[in-house]
Amino acid sequence: MQIFVFEISWQCDKLFQVLYPPHDDLDHFEMNLQTAKIFVAGHRGMVGQAIVRGLRQLGAQQLLVRERGELDLLRQTEVERFFELERPEVVLFAAARVGGIYANDTYPADFIYENLQMAANAIHAAFRFGTQRFLFLGSTCIYPRNAPQPMSEECLLSGPLEPTNEAYALAKIAGLKLCQSYRRQHGVLFHSAMPTNLYGPGDNYHPENSHVLPALLRRFHEARLGGAKQVAIWGSGTPRREFLHVDDLAAGVLHLVELADPPDWVNVGTGVDLSIAELAKLVARTVGYEGEIVYDRTKPDGTPVKRTDISKITATGWWPRISLEEGLRATYIDFLKDRAGKKLREV
Repeated sequence: MQIFVFEISWQCDKLFQVLYPPHDDLDHFEMNLQTAKIFVAGHRGMVGQAIVRGLRQLGAQQLLVRERGELDLLRQTEVERFFELERPEVVLFAAARVGGIYANDTYPADFIYENLQMAANAIHAAFRFGTQRFLFLGSTCIYPRNAPQPMSEECLLSGPLEPTNEAYALAKIAGLKLCQSYRRQHGVLFHSAMPTNLYGPGDNYHPENSHVLPALLRRFHEARLGGAKQVAIWGSGTPRREFLHVDDLAAGVLHLVELADPPDWVNVGTGVDLSIAELAKLVARTVGYEGEIVYDRTKPDGTPVKRTDISKITATGWWPRISLEEGLRATYIDFLKDRAGKKLREV
């Protein structure tokens, strides 16, 4: 009986090695983004575009991207086939179903299902087929609604989430915990970055589904062109938010993936916030709108304050470099260019 048990155990070990080939010795894995085979998931989105730009500036020679028609991350068999065939050494996972308060509150089932499914499929396939480094991108909405400010990584799961984006936040928490668990159990360098509110080239300007900054930029631009005497803003204008230019995030991602022993997850932001009312005035000034700004208090405000503690990532040597004023001016120029060329993202 003991021999039989040993034989079954040995066969199970061999089967596990076939299904999950051993990764290279991570202690001796030296990251070289110029020569590594890198898969950027979600390369069509604002974040993915910025990461691809950053990699190309670094001279990355083996950059993998796939259109949704070529690789549907919601389908496990397609994802596993891709990883088995291509075997990327590095995965930068920027794929996500995203949106503002209206979209999150209106389509919670879509947000939790799609983001959970994509994360689970990609993380497990990356482990199965020998990916050396996996960086999962989430959001600071993973932290409790009333988290102490500025929000540190340690406040995760310490209180209730903001109800209007709970579904999205839960999916991102699951992705973070998947990476942490695979790292703990299997010793793989799977880790996460949690960026604050983002803006920049390639943003989504859909009139209902976009985030606050691109929504304001488009609204004030159209109000200026149409000669509108006032622009109405959702909520009271009192919530405070932090904004990071997407190119700063991309630089942070590439910095993190080159660290020998990165944190399981880390905030990426500026550490500086302003009220929505202050943001609205700044955007209006940027686009040249001179009318009145009013506030629709019947609409939800969302989380009262969101400002990140960035001490953990700055301790590794990364700092944001693009000011909000400078970033907004550049973003508005990109908006005008894309609008004129009928390339404005509206999804």
